[in-house]
Amino acid sequence: MYILFEGIDTCGKSTQIELLQREFDSAVTTKEPGGTPFGIKAREILLEAKLSKRAELLLFLSDRAEHYSKVVKPHRDRLILSDRGFLSGIGYALANGDFEFEELVRLNRFALEDSMPQRVVLFMTDRATLLDRMDTKELDGIELRGVEYLLLVQEKMRESLKRLDIPYLIVDARDDIESITKTLIEYIEEAL
Repeated sequence: MYILFEGIDTCGKSTQIELLQREFDSAVTTKEPGGTPFGIKAREILLEAKLSKRAELLLFLSDRAEHYSKVVKPHRDRLILSDRGFLSGIGYALANGDFEFEELVRLNRFALEDSMPQRVVLFMTDRATLLDRMDTKELDGIELRGVEYLLLVQEKMRESLKRLDIPYLIVDARDDIESITKTLIEYIEEAL
């Protein structure tokens, strides 16, 4: 089962995947971008370079296609927990403007060989929590676009998720870590 953990930076996705790896020790954990050697290079470019909107979208899609081919497809018979995926790509592209939802879905289906994830977990946060968490870390190129931008990306992800035919769970990222982990374990066990 292929499960995406989505949400803007600092919402707790990575922390939860790390905790879930202990519970589901045979799970494959990965991330986008950065789950393959190509993805590591793509991530560096995405976080450091000021790319055009189309170039940024195409780089994300290239990474997604490579990630699917090298990480997800060979392990489709196992539990795969991915820190980000196509929903982030759609959310960021829509927040950047000049793109249509249906076109983005079509491009992502192409990158994923028409094999969408079976579940999506979307972490939602608020302005105060986002500001608090951003104050404790060095910001990357995307985070430097600002709080308003990140909250817009989050809203675009939520809107997009509602339009897709994929079962999902929305998690309040403001909840305590242990409660979130318990909810996620139950959600995954039920899905399996």
